[in-house]
Amino acid sequence: MQKPTILFMGTPTFAVPALEGLVKGGWPVIAVVTQPDRPQGRGQTLAPPPVKTVAEDLSIPVLQPEKVRHPDFLETFRKLAPDLVIVAAFGQILPTEIIRGPKEGCINIHPSLLPKYRGAAPINRALMAGEEKTGVTIMQMDEGVDSGAILIQEETPIGPEENYGELHDRLALLGADLLRMALAMHISGTIQPRPQDHSLATAAPRIGREEGRIDWKKDCGQIVSLIRGLSPVPCAQTLLGGKQLRIFAATAEPADVTEAPGTVIGEAAGTLRVAAGNGYVLLKEVQAEGKKRMTVRDFLRGCRIAPGQILG
Repeated sequence: MQKPTILFMGTPTFAVPALEGLVKGGWPVIAVVTQPDRPQGRGQTLAPPPVKTVAEDLSIPVLQPEKVRHPDFLETFRKLAPDLVIVAAFGQILPTEIIRGPKEGCINIHPSLLPKYRGAAPINRALMAGEEKTGVTIMQMDEGVDSGAILIQEETPIGPEENYGELHDRLALLGADLLRMALAMHISGTIQPRPQDHSLATAAPRIGREEGRIDWKKDCGQIVSLIRGLSPVPCAQTLLGGKQLRIFAATAEPADVTEAPGTVIGEAAGTLRVAAGNGYVLLKEVQAEGKKRMTVRDFLRGCRIAPGQILG
């Protein structure tokens, strides 16, 4: 079977290894669709999506429709007439024409073990829930939210201190490898789609603005899972003296606690021990408002925190 012509749809860094892998493997990527350039940073300067930068370096035509449902883009899509659409963290809901139109379908790289964690934030949600394993699924797309048939899937353990950024990068590479395997099986005719068990589905919606605020009354393990699941972005936070303190890394220390939740106990081996619901959270990396990210040891050199002070 001849290699199908591919329209690749992706936006953030998660999608980059998949696109690079396709090109390296000699798959004919006829165009890349990504989100429009967006303002970034303090100066709000327009910046291209990571996938656009890579596609231009690879001399692949780039399309940046504000909405893929717009008639103008759909007309362009028809003219391109790809055999196959591959989606990786694109960021828009696709119309039926894109999902059903290509003769060889539309497939998606999803960083979870579907049907668990369907939605926009599967990596964050798995970590926040304290999962010990996750994975990547290559699936056929349908009109539902990550509900299509599974083509291939691979499980991977989550490291005990692995955070969102680290797991994200690892799953992006795994996704690129799995995609190449799925395409090779597709070409050979050996791939066997299997429907998902929808009764086992769980949701992974976008992270809300307030979800990163630490509730020190919660279990110390839950708090550390929240910190890992949001590090380095959007980052868990608390208040110190009325100002935001972002927390990037911490460990849990289960214990009987008599202090009020959020009470600073003091420094211990380069960490800052804070009372939680059923133990202590040992802060390791933080960022004070207007300052750089740093270890707690460095932070405490410039910021005196008296034992007994309450965070939050």
